[in-house]
Amino acid sequence: MRLTFLGTGSAMPTGSRMQSGHLLESDGNRLLIDCGSGVLHSLARTDAGYESVDTVLLTHHHLDHVSDLDVLMKARWLAGETDLTIAGPPGTSDLVRDLLETHDYMQDRLDLTLKDLDGGSFELAGFSGDTCETRHSMQCFAYRLSVDDGPAITFGADSEAFTDLIEFADGSAVLVHDCSFPDDVDVSNHPTPKTLGQTLHDADAEVGRVYLTHLYPHTEGRHEEMLESIAEGYDGDVQFAEDSLTITVS
Repeated sequence: MRLTFLGTGSAMPTGSRMQSGHLLESDGNRLLIDCGSGVLHSLARTDAGYESVDTVLLTHHHLDHVSDLDVLMKARWLAGETDLTIAGPPGTSDLVRDLLETHDYMQDRLDLTLKDLDGGSFELAGFSGDTCETRHSMQCFAYRLSVDDGPAITFGADSEAFTDLIEFADGSAVLVHDCSFPDDVDVSNHPTPKTLGQTLHDADAEVGRVYLTHLYPHTEGRHEEMLESIAEGYDGDVQFAEDSLTITVS
């Protein structure tokens, strides 16, 4: 599998990071996970482009995870690519229909397949997936994705750090985890480095590399400090994700 970080930012733009979005590829199968502001431009810079990505998986419905969704739909229609599957937590189908209702000219332009996931296992775009509900301010799913019996990549989505989520990722080659703020920010619904490091330590799980994402402007210039804070509790491999970073897991 190949993972490209399309957007590692948050709801507050920094000018250097797009909002949330990831592209997962394997053997010609492509899955777009979240579609925040700027993700369409990042996707257009990949070899795949938005023309060849016909499946979107949403973690939740906050604006910084869905705001390029209608833009993607229009771009694919203009490119002559009318098939599109969009899946996500309950309410995803209604979300997409509501978006389209605000733009009359987009009605019936696409051959849409809409799926509301129930929190169990699923198959999507050639990938096998499992879900774990996170601790966030609205219903949000983390996803563990793999192909056949190959290595897994777990997307932690937006969430406080808690052991059940880390244990959900047990055995994953990669865990992509929210680390929105440094330690001196009092925050809920997201972790700080100290709480994330301690939770990684406390969980009964082994994961490969942890990539930190969903970064607010508060984290700029403080990455080394944040990594040191995580390392006080957890001695595993942790790195900050960057837009356009591509990794291969085999």
